[in-house]
Amino acid sequence: MEESLSLLKEIHQEFGECDVDIRTYSPLTLAYIGDAIFEMVIRTLIVEKGQRAANSLHKHTTKIVCAGTQAAMIEALADVLTEEEQSIYRRGKNTKINSSAKNASLSDYRKATGFEALCGYLYLSGNTKRVVELIKIALEELQIEV
Repeated sequence: MEESLSLLKEIHQEFGECDVDIRTYSPLTLAYIGDAIFEMVIRTLIVEKGQRAANSLHKHTTKIVCAGTQAAMIEALADVLTEEEQSIYRRGKNTKINSSAKNASLSDYRKATGFEALCGYLYLSGNTKRVVELIKIALEELQIEV
């Protein structure tokens, strides 16, 4: 099987490398891209389970891609995060948030923001393998079916 480039490498190859040091990105910027990456992983897992109606796919996805589940996932990962990952998570969790979740407590929303910031940081660092690894560990730990 032919080895494919990661999405980030494909983007850089087609549009050019980014000159910005991602360590300077705000936690909310990291969470913004991390939210999309997390959702893409979950959507991919759900779609690959088999053909379903779009409404069914959406309902299944939204049960997992929500602040409450993300908060539980980051708690399940507490023992496997590196010091650097814990630092990124804390920056995201402790950042000033100017919005609120529709169906989550402020505590869960903050934890979810930290989780998304971590996903975004790892993705932009080119470490998509670690993003997928952490999501897999959390899904298994919480016994969440995709």
